[in-house]
Amino acid sequence: MVELNAPLLDSVFHALGDATRRRMLRELADGERTVSQLAEPFSISLAAASKHIKALENAGLIRREVRGRTHLCRLAPGPLASAHAWLSHYERFWTERLDVLERLLREDDARKPPKPSRGEDR
Repeated sequence: MVELNAPLLDSVFHALGDATRRRMLRELADGERTVSQLAEPFSISLAAASKHIKALENAGLIRREVRGRTHLCRLAPGPLASAHAWLSHYERFWTERLDVLERLLREDDARKPPKPSRGEDR
């Protein structure tokens, strides 16, 4: 398997490893938000929200634009595509394994004698 840009993937998975940051990304998928709007659902300080936003920025997952005193954040989905490409290798791995398991279970079921239906003498 070709290893994608490891430092980028490290920062993306680090950013995605936190539930607060994942929820912020979900919010940004619906459109741009201010830092205050991103902080609001968590009852966290603006300083704490800024630290989470900085981790998302370092991973390239969001872009921040300053308009006067307002900081607007928007989703930058490119690095998510890289993470998805890396994970897709393992998706294929598990799909193949599950296909084998399904085949084995079907073969096992086919070898078993049919169960008598209710009402039949046993």
